[in-house]
Amino acid sequence: MKNVLVTGCSSGIGKAIVKYLIEKGFFVFGSVRKASDAQQLEAEFGTKQFQALLFDVVDGEAIEKAVKIVADKVGKAGLAGLVNNAGIAVGGPLKHVSIEEWKKQFDVNVFGLMEVTKAFFPLLGADKNSPYPPGRIVNISSVAGRSAMPFMGPYSASKYAVEALSDAMRRELMDYGMDVVVIEPGPIQSEIWNKGMDEMDAFEGTDFEDRLYVFGKIVKKSKENALPAIEVAKVVHKGLTLAKPKTRYVVTADKMRFYMTNLLPDRTLDGLINKMLRRKKK
Repeated sequence: MKNVLVTGCSSGIGKAIVKYLIEKGFFVFGSVRKASDAQQLEAEFGTKQFQALLFDVVDGEAIEKAVKIVADKVGKAGLAGLVNNAGIAVGGPLKHVSIEEWKKQFDVNVFGLMEVTKAFFPLLGADKNSPYPPGRIVNISSVAGRSAMPFMGPYSASKYAVEALSDAMRRELMDYGMDVVVIEPGPIQSEIWNKGMDEMDAFEGTDFEDRLYVFGKIVKKSKENALPAIEVAKVVHKGLTLAKPKTRYVVTADKMRFYMTNLLPDRTLDGLINKMLRRKKK
């Protein structure tokens, strides 16, 4: 039974990944921030193929404790995979998003990802003299990591960073026989955007209020057409198990729109987005 660690699995995409990998025969370690979530997940999935780990990706001390727990459990088998899923979404007009919120965004989505990865490198076989077989790393990015929409600047910037560090990591780890795969979900049935959109109310009364209203309607419509989280889980499984996986997988209901967005000239796309966000007068 191969061992995999999934971060941020209390709900949404992370929980779906855990469930699917268990069904496929993996032993899954899942990180959560609350003891109540750990208890709930272990009750739901049992303990034969699942173990909750209590740590926040920005808490180095807690991560180190988790490394020891995992090392004791896996023995000589090591970790076959690490799925960096934990993340948050900070949104709003760049003019008004505080530096503290920017730091929070990058602390979780970028620095937290790297802190977890670095801590578990030994168990993934990232050493020429490692006693463990080479593992695989799957980083959950976003379609927003390829194209930055208005009012999603902090989130998009953090996912652009995940894209870059994933490329660098993949090329550096080749000598160890390791691979790094990036998953780029589009709209997915998840709580992350509910939390992000709730925070948009803070920008009422600003110059951006009208366009934020339209943006909210677009997000709401996207949620109605969002894919279930299991679609991401299926692709994560591919990333972990295929002999030669792609370096990137896009998971979205509207791939044509995704590719068109990335192929259009910047100025053309700027104009289309600006027109789309202009609130029609009643």
